[in-house]
Amino acid sequence: MSALDYITLSTLMTVVMMIVFVTIVAWAYSGKRRAQFDEAARVPFEDDDAPGGEDSNGTVREKS
Repeated sequence: MSALDYITLSTLMTVVMMIVFVTIVAWAYSGKRRAQFDEAARVPFEDDDAPGGEDSNGTVREKS
């Protein structure tokens, strides 16, 4: 493989990765996904570990 082939391949991969990056950023900031991302952002703050609630497997815990 000559140096010209390596440079061409390297340049092509750089352009492809830049296009992939820009596509992902555009997808993440698109307005259609805002509600889904807002809902996902609230998941850590949901109170699933409250005493007397259900475990993830559905069994009821006793209040402490």
